[in-house]
Amino acid sequence: MNLLIVTFELIKMFFIGIQKGIFFNTNGQKLAIYLESLGPIFTKFGQLLSTRTDILDYQTAKELESLTDSCKPFSVETFKQIVEKELGDSIENIFAVFDERPLAAASLAQVHSAKLKTGEEVVIKVLRPNIERDVRKNLRLLKSAAKIFSYVFKESYRLKPNEVIRDYETTILKELDLKLEASNTNLTRKNFLNSKELYIPEVYWDLTTSNVMVLEKIDGIPCTDMEQIEKYGINKKDLAENGVMIFLNQVFRDNFFHADMHPGNIFVSKENPNEPGYIAIDCAITGSLSNDERYILARMLQAVLKQNYKSLANLFITSGWVNADTNNIELENTLRACCEPIFEKPLSEIEFGKLLLYLFQSTRQYGLSLQTSLVLLQKTLIHIEGMGRQIYPELDFWGIAEPYLDNWLMEQFSPLKLKDFIIENKEDILLKASEVPTVVFEALEEIRGYSKNKNINNQKIKELEDRLTGQKYLIKALAVGIIILAIVLIV
Repeated sequence: MNLLIVTFELIKMFFIGIQKGIFFNTNGQKLAIYLESLGPIFTKFGQLLSTRTDILDYQTAKELESLTDSCKPFSVETFKQIVEKELGDSIENIFAVFDERPLAAASLAQVHSAKLKTGEEVVIKVLRPNIERDVRKNLRLLKSAAKIFSYVFKESYRLKPNEVIRDYETTILKELDLKLEASNTNLTRKNFLNSKELYIPEVYWDLTTSNVMVLEKIDGIPCTDMEQIEKYGINKKDLAENGVMIFLNQVFRDNFFHADMHPGNIFVSKENPNEPGYIAIDCAITGSLSNDERYILARMLQAVLKQNYKSLANLFITSGWVNADTNNIELENTLRACCEPIFEKPLSEIEFGKLLLYLFQSTRQYGLSLQTSLVLLQKTLIHIEGMGRQIYPELDFWGIAEPYLDNWLMEQFSPLKLKDFIIENKEDILLKASEVPTVVFEALEEIRGYSKNKNINNQKIKELEDRLTGQKYLIKALAVGIIILAIVLIV
């Protein structure tokens, strides 16, 4: 019960702080310290909150980023027992070498180095004992506190306490299944296979379960270690630009992005200093967007790049990111007031991720509501761009992004894109086409039945006419689709 009271006080303090705008500088630091004192699960909660820039002010989010996910390691004997139970054999039989010193210990898992019998260097990641029980217990407390807050404070709807807790629940429960993380890792690896920009370590599936994951051990330079990067003679300009391309390709080419690309998860490859690339680990948190979201996002980024505030305002409204009754001109002026002072600087000095953050903050007054995936995406962009500018301060994000987005938007309307869509959905198109004769025959039978029924009323006749009209347009649409399919296949 004491923990419930503490949790409620935490939630109340947090959301009232946002409402009154008191979380600046030291108060933001106090919140971070308070969360850390409640334990690793609340530390993880604080890390998630730092991504919610749609409801948090920038300074508070920045302060919460200071929360580190490092914890006291649990005993190596317990680690071994979990591995042996999950993999069904002794440590000695599975690994030629096992390092008893933890490589890392976080709130949810612990990592040790090892070497396989076949000679490959690997890392073993194991979930903490009883971690799922502890997480679910704390989730229940957070949900209860959020519900109480929603009932007690009338303006809680704007701060979305229940939504924030649900997002946290979804995120952290995914991290409790290492097979899901392994699957994310494997998909990202496939997307960048043979790429010079990004390397993802290999998953050893025969040694991976929901509680244990074995990965290829990587040898890279921490992306913040400028001394080592310079020592290896790595081309910093190309390295920074590759980071931008990784972000764009993950979002628009693959529609699957690593959503936790903070400096602790990103390393610089020591190979090929003249063609430098990154190494990414910890793919537990990933994101993807719907086709509509990607299209709207690309157009929004393009509108920002071209300083087309009228188009930008329309996109915010039509996409549902702000209230539907928002005045276009008023929103356009707000967006212009937000962006124009920033665009006084040379483009190469403007941080695009922070510009998006300011845009989102300026539109909160219009009921800004973003999908979790978009919030994660914006946070990922800030990490990628910040890391790139630390490596190469003259990084021109705009010069790379603008032609990429222009080309991507043009491709969405190309005949080849249409061909891909038709080929991918040809079974559905042909199935619908095969149903047309049946629909027509059913309608004719119904007409025959009506002709025999002298008591049929005008309403029934009108309904039948409407149905036949609808089927006529369907038949025409399918006919056009089949003709296009035939042309595409011939071409």
